Amino acid sequence: MRALSHALETGRLHHAYLFTGTRGVGKTTLARILAKCLNCERGVGPAPCGECSACLDIDAGRFGDLLEVDAATNTRVEEMRELLDNSQYRPVTGRYKVYIIDEVHMLSRHAFNAMLKTLEEPPAHMKFILATTDPQKVPVTVLSRCLQFALKPMTVDQLVTRLDMILRAEQVDFEPAALRLVARAGQGSVRDSLSLLDQAIAFGGGRIEEGQVADLLGVAAPDAVLQLAESLLARSGPALLAALQQLISAGHSAEGLLQDFARLMQQLAVVQLAPGDVPEGAAEIARLAAGLDAGSVQLCWQIALAARRDLVHAPDEAAGLTMAFLRMLTFLPPAGSGGLPAPGAGGGAAGASKATGRAGPAGAGAAGRTAGPAGSAPVPRPVALAPEVPAARDELPASASMALPDTQHDWLAVVDRLPPAGVALELARHCVWQGREGSRLQLRMAQAHKALLTTQTRLVELLRPLLGAVQLDITLEALDAAAAPAGSAASRDDGRRAERQREAEGTIAADPVVGALLGELGGRLVPGSVRPRGEAA
Repeated sequence: MRALSHALETGRLHHAYLFTGTRGVGKTTLARILAKCLNCERGVGPAPCGECSACLDIDAGRFGDLLEVDAATNTRVEEMRELLDNSQYRPVTGRYKVYIIDEVHMLSRHAFNAMLKTLEEPPAHMKFILATTDPQKVPVTVLSRCLQFALKPMTVDQLVTRLDMILRAEQVDFEPAALRLVARAGQGSVRDSLSLLDQAIAFGGGRIEEGQVADLLGVAAPDAVLQLAESLLARSGPALLAALQQLISAGHSAEGLLQDFARLMQQLAVVQLAPGDVPEGAAEIARLAAGLDAGSVQLCWQIALAARRDLVHAPDEAAGLTMAFLRMLTFLPPAGSGGLPAPGAGGGAAGASKATGRAGPAGAGAAGRTAGPAGSAPVPRPVALAPEVPAARDELPASASMALPDTQHDWLAVVDRLPPAGVALELARHCVWQGREGSRLQLRMAQAHKALLTTQTRLVELLRPLLGAVQLDITLEALDAAAAPAGSAASRDDGRRAERQREAEGTIAADPVVGALLGELGGRLVPGSVRPRGEAA
């Protein structure tokens, strides 16, 4: 509002002002303050005295030269013409006649046309102050004749400060965390926040507490959302389902829970980028941020946002909410590769997940039966699809660490032991060994796969727990080759697949029945139509 203050100080006043912004941000209040600035008996200026008769009458709503009109109920052209007919008369007691038209976008087209003539040739003693929540519906002919000021929604911190000041002035006891819940529910609107504050005072019998406000607003308390995150990030399926069921039974909306969880992920991402920006009293947030890798935070954030959009397509809100968090649990990397450690020494669902490694269904079932806590059902983790790898991958226990590689053979052994991790694993499979300097691995890859370089940091995080090297780093050199370099895990696996394909086609071609059919019917074996046993068509 610096431009408005300077205009009042220098006397360069416009005849029409337009205040825009969402509901409850102070458009009408600012219009009344501007009316006091124009009519204060001590002179025009940005700071009305608030003590003269003009200021007091405007505050009391009895100033004769200030007319407030609600365009939502006075939309017809006849009412606008009657209003404007009186504008030709000079003010009775004030310096200016001020017309405040609230929700001006609700006027009819004919009413706008009637007002436009006065805006084009305004009397010197008249000022228009228009307010609207939807400036797109105001004709451009009207917009072009107004000075426009967009009022931004209040931030949560600004609302908390304002509510704190009000409650201290009213001598009402409150918990600071409860004010933050009210401010968030107000969504930037001062008026909505004050209305919710009145309800909270009545609901709490004169005292505002966090738990009571959460029940009033139908939202989960921050501790409940943190507990939900703890269960999810610890890969504890039973604890996650129990926490969800408790929140659903308490009547919390699925959309509100997803919104609060997304806000928590945003806080974790900010704290990871700037550790000094930990919210006050949020030691738990700092702990979660330190124990979870940045990629998983982004994954959970994206799933929470997508789940909010997909709630309308779910059978019901509870099912949509549950599936959203189970999706997070499915796609989070194993607990040992950057996530939070599971409670206890390898117990729970996280322990079961880590013990299974890349074993087949039978091995996964056995691990699930032995690794979980006594008396609780195991939570199976889906097996991610990946190119076939040598059997040596499962020769060592999943918990065993490996030495830093010094040869190409060592590097292939490390790649074969990596857990499924999407493009990060693909980057490792397309690299060949070049050398090592201390804890810095020197690798090479084909230029054609340079798009995988974006996951270099993720590959380092994937290798650290397996190699037991905290300061591990990677240097990558891109070759001019178009395919995976010879000797890489990708080229090796491609060769093995090609060999199995040749063997399968040779077996089919040598089959006497197939040979007879081809001879009698004049057919031929279509290349690529045969698949080795166990491979999908």
